[in-house]
Amino acid sequence: MREQPEQQAPPVQRLRVRYAKRGRLRFTSHRDFSRAFERALVRAQVPVAYSSGFNPHPRISYAGASPTGAASEAEYLEIGMAAEVDPAVLGTALDEALPPGLDVLEVVVSPGGSLADRLEASHWRITVDVPVDEASAAVATFLAADEVSVERMTKKGLRTFDCRAAVVSLAVSPSESASDGGSGECAILDVVLRHGTPSVRPDDILAGLRAAAGLEVSGAPLHERLAQGPLDTELGTVEDPFAPDRDTA
Repeated sequence: MREQPEQQAPPVQRLRVRYAKRGRLRFTSHRDFSRAFERALVRAQVPVAYSSGFNPHPRISYAGASPTGAASEAEYLEIGMAAEVDPAVLGTALDEALPPGLDVLEVVVSPGGSLADRLEASHWRITVDVPVDEASAAVATFLAADEVSVERMTKKGLRTFDCRAAVVSLAVSPSESASDGGSGECAILDVVLRHGTPSVRPDDILAGLRAAAGLEVSGAPLHERLAQGPLDTELGTVEDPFAPDRDTA
């Protein structure tokens, strides 16, 4: 009979981490980041708690990870700790142990509850190589539609879903280079997306603009997540998910 593994003690502290994916590091997949983060925990000598069982693993919960290739200022995870630590000290140690471009921005103590439940919406900036007036016309057509169906390959196969329903707001502005006297051939789409199943991504919005208004985007658009958190339904804005944690600190 196989010997039962040693049971690990439950975490004595849970910490929530906000981190960024910047520059070329935006091309790291979620699996790549999780490996890099676990190595950083070892290098920083973090007293992370481990699960029980025959294959113990660090108690890390990831929430709302961005798609591969998207930059982000608002990625989140939670760590279970085997000993209490100062969140600020831990944040500095982890940031130094991670490669530049994977940057720890803030660490707070979790008061309990689900962090994922707070991540109701995301605020995205999508830079596309399209004239501003053309992008504006396409956005107006998209927003006027009751439903815009797009297709995407998922783990369960090809799925068709309505990307319009997830859009809380969508606006167009010129890029900084265009406003500073550039060619004017680059537009920025500012979009707030409500999370759901399947989660609507920036590339789905571009597919929806193509389906609804025939907008063709050349080159590789830059997707940047600026915020992720609770949705203020009255203002249509994405709030800070760590705000309640700082209030109870």
